[in-house]
Amino acid sequence: QVQLVESGGGLVQAGGSLRLSCAASGRTFSSYAMGWFRQAPGKERDFVAMIRWSGTTFYEDSVKGRFTISRDGAKNTVYLQMNSLKPEDTAVYYCAASRVFSSRAEDVVYWGQGTQVTVSS
Repeated sequence: QVQLVESGGGLVQAGGSLRLSCAASGRTFSSYAMGWFRQAPGKERDFVAMIRWSGTTFYEDSVKGRFTISRDGAKNTVYLQMNSLKPEDTAVYYCAASRVFSSRAEDVVYWGQGTQVTVSS
């Protein structure tokens, strides 16, 4: 079992930055690819970014160059640095642990509880 706890969401103006954190506990952190998904009201949960234990990263096209995913193995924590935020980035952001390096929500084994990010125009 893996427990994921997100923090760092909030309200920010367009063009601003936020850093999300996801603290993992439980089973071996390095066994999973870690990622972030987001869900806007009335929409499906969409892939944002993922990182392998080796450090390989993968991003959804609309966040490339603006968002950076990273992980600290010693702290069992994954981060999502979000810069140049846009109103369309507004969503609940979920931390995810996946057994495969995949953008599919169906491959996620564990989810965090979510943290709200709101970007005002």
